[in-house]
Amino acid sequence: MVPSRLELIALPGIPPVARGDDLARLIVDAMRAASLAFAAGDVLVVAQKIVSKAEDRFADLRAVTPSAEAIRLAGETDKDPRLVELILSESQRVLRARQGVLIVVHRRGWVLANAGIDASNVGPGADGERVLLLPEDPDASAARIARAIGVRVGIVPAVIVNDSFGRAWRNGTTGTALGAAGLPSLLDLRGKPDLFGRTLRASVVGLADEIAAAASIVQGQAAEATPVVLVRGLAALIGSAPGSDAASLIRPREQDLFL
Repeated sequence: MVPSRLELIALPGIPPVARGDDLARLIVDAMRAASLAFAAGDVLVVAQKIVSKAEDRFADLRAVTPSAEAIRLAGETDKDPRLVELILSESQRVLRARQGVLIVVHRRGWVLANAGIDASNVGPGADGERVLLLPEDPDASAARIARAIGVRVGIVPAVIVNDSFGRAWRNGTTGTALGAAGLPSLLDLRGKPDLFGRTLRASVVGLADEIAAAASIVQGQAAEATPVVLVRGLAALIGSAPGSDAASLIRPREQDLFL
């Protein structure tokens, strides 16, 4: 059942996240401070950056020794060779390298710039230059957060871990689901009738990506400090199909026409 209305609430009061922080506790505290209570069918969209911070996915560039390949690619892209070495360590292969651009296939299958490694909103490290890597397993991260919230409040929300990706042929970035738990990441509409009774044959919706993109609007990209969004209005839709993780959104290589 398609909802006629959605509500997206950026939770205020999430403090700066450090390694080892309990994200479930921070989210529950923020909900209570905002006079909100969890309800069945709630979806939480959690920014990748705070997940990576809590999971200690920091890297210190001063501790990285670039390989010959990293030095070569750094010359082509005008990037720090140490950063390029980290990018290579997180990647299956390099797709494009040119001035200012390094596009790779991440080891988890995403196609993105710089393997998702970022220095924005990371904060200075005490011992050197810090960057932040993507979570080791965002689907597992989403499931852990969901379970931990369920233990605290008795209701297990669906959880999406999102990040901003660029897209082929399109300018600008949009929110994308890296991890998901408790909802169908893909909504298969094949076999259903259209408005005129014709059977849909190719309609598979990237539902987790659509939710991630909507939430990123209220999360912001700069100094907003609202990395968690509560999404309401999807209970009937997410309950209409079996749950699936965000890994199911990645098209197998043998079906990919562009890689």
